[in-house]
Amino acid sequence: MRPVGAITRGTTNPNRLRRVDNFIAYRCEGLLKEAARPLVVDLGYGATPVTAVELRGRLAASVRADVAVVGLEIDPVRVSDAQPFADPPWLEFRRGGFELAGLAPVVVRAFNVLRQYAEDEVAAAWRAMTATGALLVEGTCDELGRIATWTVVEGGVPSTLTLSARLPTLTHPAVFAERLPKALIHHNVPGHPVHELLRALGRAWETETTPFGPRQRWPATIRRMRDEGWPVLDGPARWRLGELTLPWPG
Repeated sequence: MRPVGAITRGTTNPNRLRRVDNFIAYRCEGLLKEAARPLVVDLGYGATPVTAVELRGRLAASVRADVAVVGLEIDPVRVSDAQPFADPPWLEFRRGGFELAGLAPVVVRAFNVLRQYAEDEVAAAWRAMTATGALLVEGTCDELGRIATWTVVEGGVPSTLTLSARLPTLTHPAVFAERLPKALIHHNVPGHPVHELLRALGRAWETETTPFGPRQRWPATIRRMRDEGWPVLDGPARWRLGELTLPWPG
């Protein structure tokens, strides 16, 4: 099967995707525990396979020990370089793209992949990655994984948007604007829902000034957002991790 897509820049770092990995363990726990074959695809793991190795370790420790992860890359050199880290059948590396190399995973993680594509290519990529029924977690983050955003996509349709930050280093929610998923980043202009969301989040943050720092300020900010009528999902346990999840602002 011919891989569909283009080679990415491949930039990666250890622990860069820790935030989204923990979200996947939380959001997809039921799906993976109920699956006859708990397969997860890490699409576009990059120049080194470290984040795929970490994903397998985190899911095995927190969800179920027999979860399998397959890392897919279009670049055959990256696939070859990753083989010393493979631990079949639990962790494998293959050549593939949006067609998922013919696999039928339960979950697909595609991070820092679509940001390198044109916006009008996103919908087709979403449809391809969810064509066999997989739940897709697609998004982007900064180089160290301190600021990240992602969407959950089912049947090619986005359902939620999550903003996630390492709270001790969060200075203002405006930093999320640079890391929005590709489908939203060009819509952060007046008149669009994501622009109104970030404006409201910024106002709430500025209102909830506290001497105790961002760990307390962030949950207070989200409570204010909820009280103002924003359809905040999940609860304080996730907020304390630096997350805010809402319905997709499409």
